[in-house]
Amino acid sequence: MSQILHFIFGLITIILLALIISKNPKKIQIRFIIQILTIEIIFAYLFLDTQIGLTTTYKISNFFNTLLIFAKEGIDFVFGNMNNAELAFFFLNVLCPIIFISSLIGILKHMKILSILITSIGYLLSKINGMGKLESFNAVSSLIFGQTENFIAYKDILTKIPKQRMYTMATTAMSTASMAILGVYMNMLNPKYVVIAVILNMFSAFIILSLSNPYQITKENDLYILSFYNNEKNIFEILQEYIYTGLKITIIITAMLIGFIALIHTINAIFNTLFHITLQDVIGYIFIPCAWIIGIPEHECFQVARIMATKLITNEFIAIIELQKISETLSTKSIGILSVFLVSFANFSSIGIIVGAIKGLNEKQAKVISHYGLKLLYNAILINLLSANIIGLVIK
Repeated sequence: MSQILHFIFGLITIILLALIISKNPKKIQIRFIIQILTIEIIFAYLFLDTQIGLTTTYKISNFFNTLLIFAKEGIDFVFGNMNNAELAFFFLNVLCPIIFISSLIGILKHMKILSILITSIGYLLSKINGMGKLESFNAVSSLIFGQTENFIAYKDILTKIPKQRMYTMATTAMSTASMAILGVYMNMLNPKYVVIAVILNMFSAFIILSLSNPYQITKENDLYILSFYNNEKNIFEILQEYIYTGLKITIIITAMLIGFIALIHTINAIFNTLFHITLQDVIGYIFIPCAWIIGIPEHECFQVARIMATKLITNEFIAIIELQKISETLSTKSIGILSVFLVSFANFSSIGIIVGAIKGLNEKQAKVISHYGLKLLYNAILINLLSANIIGLVIK
């Protein structure tokens, strides 16, 4: 009973935090919010507490593990003994497979399999969430393409999309994770938490955005003719494009890890010298209430809050590495809740990444997103907190 009460308290707190920035609370459709929340709880129980869910997670994990084995063939050919000797392990075994998985996404797009998947699931979601088809399609395409490549699918209609809908689309992209790096997450975290986090974040985005950015869509103004239907390039052009995209993502993540880890150690050294405390400790204290409301045991709140802060100021990879270092000191419940919270792109650097991606397609819309930057991140953090809170209800 106490676990249920804690969940309800956390849920009410997250809802109130979303309502603080809501401009049109009268347009909130409570029925859809209750409907989506019920679906989320069912999915959480299904994937974490039933044999069907655990089997499904196992098969998904095996699928990505198989892809990583195939990717290793290409990596071994180029890097040879370095990989066999486990040199540069993280780069070769965790990041380089992104290039191969990205190429597979390109092939599936060319074969129109992704188009069918995005439109069918998106159409179904639009019936559940009370939002437009555009927002529902975007929730699925963000998961598949990621926050940088996602908006290319909408380039032909980008100028026609109103500010409120761009706000929703950008927040959704920031609060999820792309298919190309799911294998990376599964290498670093328990796969079952990665799978359920991806599902919950998509639904949690609908709830938080329905509260903080509510608006109503009519059939007449629901834009959903997307450019991913276009198939003008041949298979070799698509492969080159997506292999290059995978390489670009790999290099970006590598550069960010090198830069951020070095920067954090530098700042921490300064903080230690001046104040005898680290930067993560300082911001971690702010996150302690957040850790507690999502179900983290009180005596573990600071450790978890510190990692949550690390994710915000750097990225999820560095935060996951920090989690791995202290996982033996945390309870199973805390590891599960924190794992779900970490699986997303919600951090400060994502603001620049999304603005940059949109700027290459439409200068005007990039300015809109840039104006809303901190609000997008605020929403994305709330989305992750909501997903983590639901996991806190399920894990015993």
